[in-house]
Amino acid sequence: MTSSGTNSERRPSDDPVGSAAWELLLPAVSAPARTRGRTLQAALREAVRSGRLVPGTRLPSSRDLAADLGVSRGLVTEAYEQLTAEGYLRSGRGAGTWVGGAVRAARPRARDLAPRTPGTRADFVAGTPDLSLFPRAAWATAHRGVLAELPHEDLGYPDPRGLPRLRAALAELLTRRRGVVADPERIVVVSGVAQATTLLGFALHARGLPTVGVENPGSPQHDALYAAAGVTTVPVPLDEDGISVRRLRDAGVRAVVATPSHQFPTGIAYSARRRAELLDWARSVDGFVLEDDYDGDFRYDRAPVGALQGLDPDRVAYAGSASKSLAPGLRLGWLLVPQTLADEVIERKRTMDLGHPTIDQALFARFVERGDYDRQLRRCQRAYRERRDALVSALDEHLPGTEVSGIAAGLHAIAELPRRYGPQEKVLPRLAAAGVTVRPLSDYAHARAEPDEKRAVRLVLGYAHLSPTRIREGVRLMGEAARG
Repeated sequence: MTSSGTNSERRPSDDPVGSAAWELLLPAVSAPARTRGRTLQAALREAVRSGRLVPGTRLPSSRDLAADLGVSRGLVTEAYEQLTAEGYLRSGRGAGTWVGGAVRAARPRARDLAPRTPGTRADFVAGTPDLSLFPRAAWATAHRGVLAELPHEDLGYPDPRGLPRLRAALAELLTRRRGVVADPERIVVVSGVAQATTLLGFALHARGLPTVGVENPGSPQHDALYAAAGVTTVPVPLDEDGISVRRLRDAGVRAVVATPSHQFPTGIAYSARRRAELLDWARSVDGFVLEDDYDGDFRYDRAPVGALQGLDPDRVAYAGSASKSLAPGLRLGWLLVPQTLADEVIERKRTMDLGHPTIDQALFARFVERGDYDRQLRRCQRAYRERRDALVSALDEHLPGTEVSGIAAGLHAIAELPRRYGPQEKVLPRLAAAGVTVRPLSDYAHARAEPDEKRAVRLVLGYAHLSPTRIREGVRLMGEAARG
């Protein structure tokens, strides 16, 4: 690096710092005048952090560096003084400027900790929708409309429950589609069902309810989410009608998590009798049912059964989200909370994050109001029904004798393989070796059972994120691997 001026014969290699480190300072030369000083400081700071300027390195004088870079000496002097004050450099009268020894930071690296299944040929893990169905064009249109019309005051800290406009839109939507009793004053907009679960855990703990029953088998996330709120989960077994109310009474809990419209992972729907028994239990113990309606909109053989909350909104807290209908990455959900839990839930929401992002709320409100969300639900309904049919057909062709259980709904199905394919301990490694990612029903049990070679293999097969072609190909691979 050379410059026009009195030091035109100087070369970076002649200086105490190497040419590689000097290259980091070049952006300062071309930066606009008003930002040149900050650019120089940032470049020097990064050179020290990254180790390209190691501790103990003597820097050029401010006069020499300014000449080499073609900038004013004042810019360099200011940069040296600023980084000396921050601890990156050290200097002494008549001793020059040196790289300090306080910095231990390594170059930052952004890792992606999102769940992935690398190296798989067919991924049947349940829980993911088809993200390619996200309505990008309609969403972009709604976004532009919101930015054009959103009042300035709505960009401030929101009501912790959510924007009134969105709560009103959700009340109409959920009343119409899920049969809930939806008072906008008792709707809280949340970052998905996961946050709704944690908020309810805090509310239960505050009311002196330190334990909550959970379905067994059931969602593995409930344990950690309630533990974060100081609440212990108690597994309660299921029967063909739903969660066992007798075992619920034996457990001594006063709150229970339930997925009555489409139980995860078994795929059953609670019977009308069991729904009534569950509400009777909640009233008798002065307790609550925490209803997770994670995929209640998707029923393929009949109209969806209405939510349990509609039968007793004072005993049932209802949670849902747009994760299965739009995308989990939106982190957008809703919680209808009983009046007796409302104050604690709202206060916890306020202290947790000061409310959900207002632009996202206004956008979704517009999306619902204009009928775009209903259109999206119909689109997903058609696609997922086709994929479930493709799965059942492919299992019949490539794994004949497989029984598919659970109602025709949701984003997954339970497939029980014929016993001739062998016990689970032999089948699963063969599937994994073939590049097929699956989870057995036993993975969702809160207590692991001892291996039983006589027990049939029951797989939880997610299909919503796969095209019919990929479903058929994946099941063909399963069939070949299962046969050995």
